[in-house]
Amino acid sequence: MMLKLLFIGDIVGRPGRDIVAERLPRLRTEHSLDFVIANAENAAAGAGITGAIAKSILESGVDAITLGDHVWDQRGWENEITQIEHVCRPANLPASNPGWDHLIIEKRGFRVAIFTVLGRTFMGLKADCPFLCADRMIEQLKAQADAIVVEIHAEATSEKQALGWHLDGRVTAVLGTHTHVPTADATVLPNGTAFMCDVGMTGPYASVLGRDVRPVVARFIDGMPRRFEVATEDVRLSGALIEIGASMARAEKIELLTVRR
Repeated sequence: MMLKLLFIGDIVGRPGRDIVAERLPRLRTEHSLDFVIANAENAAAGAGITGAIAKSILESGVDAITLGDHVWDQRGWENEITQIEHVCRPANLPASNPGWDHLIIEKRGFRVAIFTVLGRTFMGLKADCPFLCADRMIEQLKAQADAIVVEIHAEATSEKQALGWHLDGRVTAVLGTHTHVPTADATVLPNGTAFMCDVGMTGPYASVLGRDVRPVVARFIDGMPRRFEVATEDVRLSGALIEIGASMARAEKIELLTVRR
């Protein structure tokens, strides 16, 4: 039995949410998807998430939502996160942070565990070592799930690559998010772990990482503060499509999936 999993990259604002709602039902059918996971930490106006938005994304056909360094950007989310199933915050945040540090989703009798670790290079949130956290989470989850998918939400490609090699053969996939630009390095590592430095952004690509171009360029030129609105043009859904051999929970194939609006 072969299983298929789609990991959707950072959903940015309403354009990202809309293309997921519009295209995901057909994608599930066309690609015979068993599992859909999405990072939605930029879903609310480009920064953070709300309870209402999380529910709408899940209703669109997403099985599990992960978050990143913008996890607490929206006021009140810290009170809502524990009330919504199928949403988890980064596992290497302090234990006092609310919310689940992992999720387990099941289809066709096959259980997939998912958790996120924040990188620490060039990142602002207080977080434990992503390598040691991943080791701890794998020990905790390996008896509870048939496959484990690890998301590393990080700036540095070196940190992402290093974690991929560190976990090769111990998890089904290590997938990078946060930088919003899909990378051309999708591969199955020697011991069966699918890896990709960044699965890309789901949102407007006629932009600078999802934001209107003009104010971002102006900020680089003169350094003055400006409001960065979410852009609206060239909307795409971007993610990693992974085929999993259910008998050994090894990744058989990984490729970038891009869908234009």
